[in-house]
Amino acid sequence: MMSDCLFCKIIAGEIPLKKVYEDETVFAFADIDPQAPTHILVIPKEHIGSAAEVTEENSAVVAHIFEVIAKLSKELDMKDGFRVVSNCGESAGQSVHHLHFHVMSGREFTWPAG
Repeated sequence: MMSDCLFCKIIAGEIPLKKVYEDETVFAFADIDPQAPTHILVIPKEHIGSAAEVTEENSAVVAHIFEVIAKLSKELDMKDGFRVVSNCGESAGQSVHHLHFHVMSGREFTWPAG
């Protein structure tokens, strides 16, 4: 855990939020600025800065995150589809430097923006 990381503080329970899911590896919560009717963030409990820092040693956590996303998509009734986004680096819109996946559903999406 990194003491100055917002998501590490959330995992530690220092910042209140609406938790959606938690296990020994993953934490998921409602986005505070939702961009869709359903918008959750799924993060590893292990601090990984971004997708650029995924390695052979920590990649199993990413696979588990996608297993959790699949489970949540069913539990949260995302049967009409959902979008998974991970921004990597500031120029791509990453504002918290802890690997996270936005999972959004409940509206039509456009490409590449929106």
